[in-house]
Amino acid sequence: MKITKVLGTLGLVAALAISAQAAEKKVRWKIATTWGPTAVPFSSAVTNMAAMVEKMSGGKFTIRVDASNKHKAPFGILDMVKLGQYEMGHSASYYWKGKDINLMPFTTMPFGMTTPEQNSWFYYGGGMELMQKAYAKHKVYSYPGGNTGNQMGGWFRKEINSLDDLKGLKMRIPGFAGEVMAELGLTVTNIPSGELYTSLERGTIDALEWVGPGMDIRMGFYKVAPYYYTGWHEPGTELQFLVNQKKFNKLSDANKEILRVAMRTAAYDMYTENYYMSAEAWAKIKTDYPDIKIKTFPKPVMDAMKAANKKLLAEKTKGQPMLKEILDSQNAYMKKARAWTILSDFNYLKDNL
Repeated sequence: MKITKVLGTLGLVAALAISAQAAEKKVRWKIATTWGPTAVPFSSAVTNMAAMVEKMSGGKFTIRVDASNKHKAPFGILDMVKLGQYEMGHSASYYWKGKDINLMPFTTMPFGMTTPEQNSWFYYGGGMELMQKAYAKHKVYSYPGGNTGNQMGGWFRKEINSLDDLKGLKMRIPGFAGEVMAELGLTVTNIPSGELYTSLERGTIDALEWVGPGMDIRMGFYKVAPYYYTGWHEPGTELQFLVNQKKFNKLSDANKEILRVAMRTAAYDMYTENYYMSAEAWAKIKTDYPDIKIKTFPKPVMDAMKAANKKLLAEKTKGQPMLKEILDSQNAYMKKARAWTILSDFNYLKDNL
């Protein structure tokens, strides 16, 4: 009887020890990104997130970053995370519009929300709930992964004075904006960031949009296409951290919270870093890059873009109840938030120019 009790006690102690060891077991994850390792601040948002996770977990939760030059599939991030090849990914939802159009609006939409408007929609206006609902069929969680702010309208080899100047051009421009430009007669393509300059230099494309001066100037696009147009198509471009649901659900509560906090902090820091980079680059344009010609699309071109955008949205939402729900939510929130944006930021800027 005593032996049985002793054995039972030893078994309990062993079970507790195993349980304690399991609790202390290190978590090793990998994240795949659409970007190359030097595509700052996109790449730094990911490395910052991984560093915060490791530090906050005391080294017990680490995430290895694999940039696109390693995994060789810059536009395959969603599938790799969905299939569990990577626990996480960092990319942009509008890259998957051909796979699932419902995911597209979570990056940005032409003539849509600014970054503050979109952030408040995500976190307080129902955006996060809609994003998780849309991604659920892919067995992936999606979280805001860093915003670029309002992007520039692109680099063009020639000046755009009319709609006729656009017709027949080959342009790299992703997302719904690409469909708008195609409606105006352009041939649209999407090219990984590492191939952009070469494609422009060799004449594979006649124009491209990337981000803004902070990221664009160092890519050297101005050497080939000196006409730099102001934006319309991506007013608040939000990247996404994608997380495999099954892997996330297996994390301890502490590690789940560590990951959520790290993603949210890194996302905001990316927006801040990109804003700083663009402000610094813009300050040098007149002195260091005098051949760059800053332009705004003529009103007839802008009007045609808006008309094409409206027409295409009406076509896309037919028979797509989830897409309509997402866009209706965004538009309703933008209408509400825009009144405050105009009253506060717009009037402040207008009165102090």
